[in-house]
Amino acid sequence: MDQSPSSSPTPRARHLLRHAPLAVILVMAVVGYITLREHITFDTLREHRETLLAFRDSHFTTLATAFVATYFVIVSFSLPGAAVASVTGGFLFGLVLGTALNVAAASLGAAAIFLAARWGLGAALATRIETSEGRMKRLKQRLHDNEISVLFLMRLVPAVPFFVANLLPALVGVRFRNFILTTVLGIIPGAMVFTWIGVGLGEVFDRGDTPDLSLLWEPQIIGPILGLAALAAMPMLIKVIRGKRDI
Repeated sequence: MDQSPSSSPTPRARHLLRHAPLAVILVMAVVGYITLREHITFDTLREHRETLLAFRDSHFTTLATAFVATYFVIVSFSLPGAAVASVTGGFLFGLVLGTALNVAAASLGAAAIFLAARWGLGAALATRIETSEGRMKRLKQRLHDNEISVLFLMRLVPAVPFFVANLLPALVGVRFRNFILTTVLGIIPGAMVFTWIGVGLGEVFDRGDTPDLSLLWEPQIIGPILGLAALAAMPMLIKVIRGKRDI
């Protein structure tokens, strides 16, 4: 009796399939950087400001949904324009709702990158680390013991690129629930700053100026954010001090 060939994918095909989502993200990031970096700008927003405001006034829910979807795509594919999108949230929706929409969209995009990396490369790398011995396994255990603090630090320290803070945790086996928790809470301070800039964007455009995003580095802004980062690091510091006392 003839047997039809199995329709299940081969191990190699399954291996390639698992890496496909992250590969798509990386390809889209490169293509987006080349094709979109000169289009998603504050000049583009200035040009279409009246159209956007009119559409918001007549189709508020539709625009809010479209904004979240667009911001999600920008973050999930690491496209240029995340800062412009964050400021636009404040410009269109105000400080409170704008911050909420910015945080929601950025968090969903971050989760997409995390899951894409975890499903493919991250799963293989995490397994390899888990079965290894020596320094690598000790580092993994220390990360596991201080997961919340480390993830909060990655979100609160502005020097850590957002894409890195999304991708790296997936590659070292961080738990998804901790990743989401620290992402949502950790990006709120920065999101509020960018949204606040957007609230006054109309006046900036009326003067013929461009928003000054260097405001994030002003002492009165960066100081409290770094203070939160210090609080996030406190549990790790306490564990180190206690460990030395126990030696």
